[in-house]
Amino acid sequence: SRGEELAATYLEEKGYLILQRNYRSGAGEIDIVAQDGDCLVFVEVRARSNREYGTPEESITLSKAQRLIEVAQGYLQEQGESAGGWRIDLVAIHWQGDLYRLDHIVNAVTGDGL
Repeated sequence: SRGEELAATYLEEKGYLILQRNYRSGAGEIDIVAQDGDCLVFVEVRARSNREYGTPEESITLSKAQRLIEVAQGYLQEQGESAGGWRIDLVAIHWQGDLYRLDHIVNAVTGDGL
């Protein structure tokens, strides 16, 4: 949750409007739903303090990417949104004690998965 809070603050500072946090559907969960101009953005937040289980970026497997797409499509249907103008981003947070590096990967997950 600390990582999600950092990600939300970062996105707001970049001008994104946070619409919802921890959106859940039968297919899974999306950490942040935000508006970036005319684009609806689904944001997955991943944080790691060491590389024992890989980097935050590596934690998005093909099956996880497919679930994120399903959750995003479910949100769009539920909200009555059109299928155009949306994307899935990744905010990767690398912790080192109290210090961190935040990487924002725009359009990290596409219709093909990764």
